[in-house]
Amino acid sequence: MSMTNRRCFLTSAAATCLVGRTALAAQFVAKGGGALTKTHRDQLTPAQVIAELKKGNERFRTGKPAARDYLEEQHADATAQAPAAVILGCIDSRVPAEIVFDAGIGEIFVARIAGNVVDEDVLGSLEYACEEAGAKAIVVLGHTDCGAVKGAIEDLKLGSLTGLLAKLKPAIAATTDAHGVRSDKNGAYVAAVSRANVTLGLESVRKGSPVLEELEHRKTIAIVGALYDVSTATVDFFA
Repeated sequence: MSMTNRRCFLTSAAATCLVGRTALAAQFVAKGGGALTKTHRDQLTPAQVIAELKKGNERFRTGKPAARDYLEEQHADATAQAPAAVILGCIDSRVPAEIVFDAGIGEIFVARIAGNVVDEDVLGSLEYACEEAGAKAIVVLGHTDCGAVKGAIEDLKLGSLTGLLAKLKPAIAATTDAHGVRSDKNGAYVAAVSRANVTLGLESVRKGSPVLEELEHRKTIAIVGALYDVSTATVDFFA
């Protein structure tokens, strides 16, 4: 092999290796790699965990999910888990966090409640996920066309749901920007209220849990908000 051809071969091989490493970096654990381990998870910064979630949503949104062997992941996680993040989302069937973020078994904690409401039980769950289990990020995830938000806007009264929807009323009061008619039939307004609800949820997490506030202060975890668009499959992250 001539020196020129040898250089071309080495350049090509290096490029192939780089592409492979880039693909691997686009998910927490590649197929065949088993489960996300505590050692691997602990090497990630909160910012890197958020970045991986964004990459996962991009894969989902573009129809390019990571290759997975769920049974392999299930077996690898059978005796321990080390999720990198915890997602607080709504019960809406169109927003399954593991799928939206293209995450595997054992990679994220997920707490779901209508309207992604923050209450004492939810705070306890978030504290467990971060302080006890070591998750690096909390994502309060709202979404467009939220039925709970619509119910709060139209002042729906229905058994125990009435009290839950009352917890969304501050988000309605906080949505003062013009978004057309203030109605549950106005998608833009509903989305704006959902976003305000996430922002207030972030405040509730920080104010309601000295444990999580201290972890964030020490930069051990990141606490961020996000809004999922059910029409475009895009997650918009914000502080």
